[in-house]
Amino acid sequence: MSHAFFISAAYGATALVFAGLVAWLVLDGRARRRELAALEKAGARRRSAGKGA
Repeated sequence: MSHAFFISAAYGATALVFAGLVAWLVLDGRARRRELAALEKAGARRRSAGKGA
């Protein structure tokens, strides 16, 4: 019996985990951008914007 099945299964599992992490990062980034937009709309300002902005 060759090890091809186990090797392909390992690569497949790694690809699924990697795709899941990428999807999570994309969705979380969108959620953070929505939260920042809501905060800025409510009047909250970023500290990096300075006092003049």
